[in-house]
Amino acid sequence: MEKEILEYGLNRNRRRFLSKLSLGVGSVALGSLLMPDLFDRVGGNKDLEMAIPGLPDFAPKAKRVIYLFQNGAPSQLESFDYKPKLRDMQGQDLPASIRGDQRLTGFTANQSSLPLVGSFVDFKQYGESRAWVSDLFPKTAEIVDDICIIKSMHTEAINHDPALTFFQTGAQQGNRPSMGSWLSYGLGSENQNLPSFTVLISRGEGNSQGVYSKLWSNGFLDSIHQGVQFSSGEDPVLYLKDPKGLNRSDRRDMLDKLAQLNQWSYEDIHDPEINTKIQQYEMAYRMQTTVPETLDISKEPQSVIDMYGEDCKKPGTFAANCLLARKLSENGVRFVQLYHQGWDQHVNLPKEITCQAMDVDQASAALVKDLKQRGLLDETLVVWGGEFGRTNFSQGEITKDNYGRDHHPRCFSIWMAGGGVKPGIVYGETDEFGYNITKNPVHVHDFQATLLHQLGLDHEKLIYKHLGRRFRLTDVSGHVVKDILA
Repeated sequence: MEKEILEYGLNRNRRRFLSKLSLGVGSVALGSLLMPDLFDRVGGNKDLEMAIPGLPDFAPKAKRVIYLFQNGAPSQLESFDYKPKLRDMQGQDLPASIRGDQRLTGFTANQSSLPLVGSFVDFKQYGESRAWVSDLFPKTAEIVDDICIIKSMHTEAINHDPALTFFQTGAQQGNRPSMGSWLSYGLGSENQNLPSFTVLISRGEGNSQGVYSKLWSNGFLDSIHQGVQFSSGEDPVLYLKDPKGLNRSDRRDMLDKLAQLNQWSYEDIHDPEINTKIQQYEMAYRMQTTVPETLDISKEPQSVIDMYGEDCKKPGTFAANCLLARKLSENGVRFVQLYHQGWDQHVNLPKEITCQAMDVDQASAALVKDLKQRGLLDETLVVWGGEFGRTNFSQGEITKDNYGRDHHPRCFSIWMAGGGVKPGIVYGETDEFGYNITKNPVHVHDFQATLLHQLGLDHEKLIYKHLGRRFRLTDVSGHVVKDILA
């Protein structure tokens, strides 16, 4: 038996494992009911490379993640990293000693100078932490004592697609599992009637960078771990409804017959994706009832609607997606990923970032408040931030009311809340130019390791063997940032 398990790479799920023991479809169904997460995760055992599935490596602080990804990279210099010196040196060239060997993008590499530009917006200090927050984020300022602002994030990629992919998958190239897929693989689902990983997309008025399905891909993991995108249309999940003329009983009979055919096919060719498809069909059947009920906001009290803003009643807006994220999370979805596009302000930054901030500020703060009032914030990790930061110098000419900022991977800001993260702190520091980190740097892999840690997973043990190599989300690096943990 042990030899056979090793031969098949030990990445068998419950259906494959039981079928290899020559048990029938009925036993597979019984095993699924009795032990929903049986044999669905590879772990850190050095001999068999198998860990107990659905169980964390240690006591978790969080059960779920809601990731509010601000696609396009919001400027830290107009949000959470106050740098008055830039106003004092407005128009002066960035000192070579500060820039060092940091490469530039093609947008600014050929500029004759790199003129420093101070923020058009004012900052104030809030909360017991006395955190600096710009006037663009008045609602976020109200929750500074509930969030941890990290000002010392840094990454390696300087362009959007690789930087975004790096944050979501731990690698700048595609075909790697995303964070949500890793969590689904490592912990399974809390609610067997909903996907463990869902994706919601909204778009602001600014310059938008695209988001692609590879960002919620399962990569080389079983496809049952792929993120499920919910749309803003009449059907949140396409093809979920029964076609005309087919009732629930007919659909059940069809799926039973299809499962039997697929089981015969699996026994013949042993393709693991066949059993994954069976699981996906079963999930879709259960979702037919669960999804409409979960996404229905008609029963939300007016006080909640007022908290998120009237936009939460408009499907596809950031506010609506934040409210849906709360509903999905409280119903057991392990990882809810939001993408809000429009943060790429190379030009016309003052106008565009003002609109973007108005889109997200109220709803982001409302999500934290809503989770807190429901007693869910302690077990839900909320993350807000983009793929990198923006430069302290202007891309192109500075005018009285206009300037732009290029990509800057060397330092930028994000915030986290709940899920065992210390509230009301500011972590990390940058220099007076807002160009380099001077204290407590946090790399993307450190962030990923910390996120997994809060859900009870050791990032060095969450491993999947593929093509002869052991892969993990944090590749070969990453350290848990223990200073920000409660």
